[in-house]
Amino acid sequence: MKKLILILSFTLLGCSNSISENSIEKVSVDKSKKTDKIQVLNVGFFHFGSTSDATKVEFDENNTKEQEEIRKLSIQLAKFKPTIICLEYLPEIDDDINKAYQDFLKNPSELSMQYGELSMVGFDVARINGLHKVYGIDNHMGYNYSVGDFIENTPELTNAIDPVTYLEITNNPLKAYPEMEKRNNNFDNLSLLEKLALLNEPIMLDYSLNANADKLFYVGIGDNFVGADQAALFYHRNMKIYSNLNRIKMNKNDRVLILMGSAHTAMLREFIKRSPKFEMLNTLEYLK
Repeated sequence: MKKLILILSFTLLGCSNSISENSIEKVSVDKSKKTDKIQVLNVGFFHFGSTSDATKVEFDENNTKEQEEIRKLSIQLAKFKPTIICLEYLPEIDDDINKAYQDFLKNPSELSMQYGELSMVGFDVARINGLHKVYGIDNHMGYNYSVGDFIENTPELTNAIDPVTYLEITNNPLKAYPEMEKRNNNFDNLSLLEKLALLNEPIMLDYSLNANADKLFYVGIGDNFVGADQAALFYHRNMKIYSNLNRIKMNKNDRVLILMGSAHTAMLREFIKRSPKFEMLNTLEYLK
């Protein structure tokens, strides 16, 4: 059994569009108080396919059972009734992604595995809600979130800021939350919905920010800021992702679904929750 450490974001054979759509119609749209803000459902994922992340979750997207779970997940998320779906890919390849989406629409009984969770879930939710396209909001920037580990493992280097706190966050990230740690230790045995519900718990989103950036605030050599400098690049990347979200033309009647790696979800949460433009809904309500 492998403990999940986040570093950083079904085919029901013979299933028809009407089956999924009927399932959606049985559930009303979110009943939160109507405001002039644009409603956002911000959902964190692990990557289904190949990933450059330091740790990969074992997930066989070709497995029939896993695909059935993905279909169920898509139906759950489609209950939000999004009008805009934003995915973790660069806007520059929007044409390629949307060509793949149109190809999927020609034969929706088979999930598109071309882009991992982006196409398997994102395309299917878009299909259920009758959307004509999806949007990419990612941005790529190079940064080294392992610089603290490098310093700790290099005898001639010394972390001159706060190695005790850095190592505590690295080795015992959920020490203050024993129940959450217990769920995390059992991660591999959870259903897909349970896995995603765990990833989207506020405590786990906070942890993903610590793991990807904030723990580097405790890292430096001499009087430099090598850790903070790398963390700043991660923040900068997510600021650009948020800016890409705001490039999309939308109005108060739109409903925006964002599917990204959970570290990006955690950062976007910080921007969205204090935005005068957006109202962020409770993701966990859609992962039951």
